[in-house]
Amino acid sequence: MTSDISALDLQSIVIHGDLDLEHPEANDAALAPAIHTASTYAARDGEEFVVMANTPRHPRYYARNGNPTQERCERLLARLENAESALLCASGMGAMSTTLLALVKAGDHVVAQTAHYVGTAQLLNDLLPGFGVEVTLVGQRDPEAFRRAVRSNTKLIVTETPSNPTLVLTDLAAVAAIARERGILTLADNTFASPINQRPRDFGIDLVLHSATKYLGGHSDLIAGVVCGDAAVVESIWKRSLMLGANVSPFTAFLLLRGLRTLPMRVARQCETALTLARFFASHAAIARVHYPGLESHPQHALFKRQMKSGGGVLSIEFGGEVEAGFEAAKRFVVALKLARHAVSLGGVETLVVHPASMWESSLTPERMRAAGISPALVRIAAGLENADDLIADMGRALRGE
Repeated sequence: MTSDISALDLQSIVIHGDLDLEHPEANDAALAPAIHTASTYAARDGEEFVVMANTPRHPRYYARNGNPTQERCERLLARLENAESALLCASGMGAMSTTLLALVKAGDHVVAQTAHYVGTAQLLNDLLPGFGVEVTLVGQRDPEAFRRAVRSNTKLIVTETPSNPTLVLTDLAAVAAIARERGILTLADNTFASPINQRPRDFGIDLVLHSATKYLGGHSDLIAGVVCGDAAVVESIWKRSLMLGANVSPFTAFLLLRGLRTLPMRVARQCETALTLARFFASHAAIARVHYPGLESHPQHALFKRQMKSGGGVLSIEFGGEVEAGFEAAKRFVVALKLARHAVSLGGVETLVVHPASMWESSLTPERMRAAGISPALVRIAAGLENADDLIADMGRALRGE
């Protein structure tokens, strides 16, 4: 085995990236990782107990501090994102909230995008201001908007690209350069792209976050989140996680590690299908707009080619007509589908379709939805692993109202 796993192709990293190269004797001979369910571990003597109790993230002290199965999965996730370290949490929101609460305090300022996942938007709009943290939201298409928003007390810039659900891109290299000039940390939610399509740290971003529930797990059977970055910063986030209790379960870490083994192959197929669906909808008379960065018609296609390897597995479409007509058409389409499932989330083996305006009606005000570019006529489609022709047949029938 090479001494530098990070130099391997991602297809090889997902198979071998959880190995401990510094302590090869610690690697289990069993090819399937063990699930360490113990909540606590016994020390052989007093000296060992002191070491266990005072070693950050020790995997064999107390399960809230760390866990051997979790440690193995984190090692792989860090290598996938070209980072020194990673911290698994109980959910994507657990990772995001723990990270934000670890990095900013009362009197600090955060710059973030207008368009974010609804849970992140609630943290930025509601939770942080309640703790005395100021937040300025900017349109992500213009890097200079981030520069103009920076203040002397700005500590963090938060991005999400492609953003949910309109697939707008953020220029990661430009934002990273702006932050670096002022010594500001940057955080990118990379859930929609996955490390297969985009690695934000390659563009200068400090911290990369995922809802591991989505592409990383890939089978709609776990809830988890992860933040990756430099070891010192991740350790500071871990210290806050001890207080917040956002630790992941050993069984979830095992399921996630198993799902990661097939990540490159799954994502490649999902991206191929999403592009096929995007082209189908782009030529359909009932659809006014298709949001997918892999299409040449996407207004940020040039940035997409610089920043991403493929357009991702998610697209969104907007029905034409007046607002109320488009809203009703979107709802009818989603309900009429037979093969694609009407369910939240994304990144699993099955194609999932949602109507965001209905889904987030109780979470976001109409003003916030408009600011995020969420039209009442918009439908988000997350491609699964079904045959693309079968999906097109199902969606074509639903468009015809059959």
